[in-house]
Amino acid sequence: EPLARIRNLAISSQFQAFPVQDAHQRMVGILSKTDFVKPVDRQLILVDHNELSQAVEGADQVEIIEIVDHHRIGSMTTQQPILFINRPVGSTCTIITEMFLQHEVEIPKEIGGLLLSGIISDTLNLTSPTATDLDARMLKHLETLTGIEATAFTESLFESGSVLKQGYPEKAIVNDCKVYEETGGTFSVAQIEEIGFETFWEQQETLAKALHKYRQEGNHIMSALLVTDVVRQSSLLLIVGEKGILKQIQYKQRRPGVFDLPGIVSRKKQLLPYLTKCLASSTQG
Repeated sequence: EPLARIRNLAISSQFQAFPVQDAHQRMVGILSKTDFVKPVDRQLILVDHNELSQAVEGADQVEIIEIVDHHRIGSMTTQQPILFINRPVGSTCTIITEMFLQHEVEIPKEIGGLLLSGIISDTLNLTSPTATDLDARMLKHLETLTGIEATAFTESLFESGSVLKQGYPEKAIVNDCKVYEETGGTFSVAQIEEIGFETFWEQQETLAKALHKYRQEGNHIMSALLVTDVVRQSSLLLIVGEKGILKQIQYKQRRPGVFDLPGIVSRKKQLLPYLTKCLASSTQG
């Protein structure tokens, strides 16, 4: 249990100390009443997002001191001026890499590998419409640093990262899911990258049920899963939501709730603006 939830219970207790147990009920420490009473000042830096609906639980209760992101700017406010870096590039890893270089801080090889993987994943190895010259320059720098050739690494990265081939279709709904606030409600859009759509079609019914459950639990206007084929540079959109919104989608419907999106590979730059437009049109109608 989070400490905040049991603070009042502990303070009102007759006991002065409380044992802390792990998952196997073994004592790993002790908390005193003083530990519960004294304030703990926490500060938070948001990376790769700037909307509280996408942040960790409790983010609205701590001081946010910095944001590093490349997505649309949401409606979040802060009590004090903060450093807010928001660049129209394909990956936040590009921004982080440039920050290392600007401050002349050496990038450890292991961190460089993670940053390289992030740029490749976010930009589909620079083939996404979100990719910029800065993404390409930072990727080149990381290739030199790590000794990893991006093109050869790309296919193995997406094959190993296939959520569907790992046999956990429910994870695809939440693995890379972002929740957005729009017109007084929320909607979610998850994205997975695959090589081919065969595994998706095999698991489509299971995915649809999981997506429907996720939408109900979150009380979202709609919930969507963008399945992108990194080889064909095309996507399928699995979506559940209010009928008025689904009627606004003009793409070809392959099966109920599954739309063919040729040439669409970016959630941020291509799909999100389209879905918000569909949402606005449905409310006007």
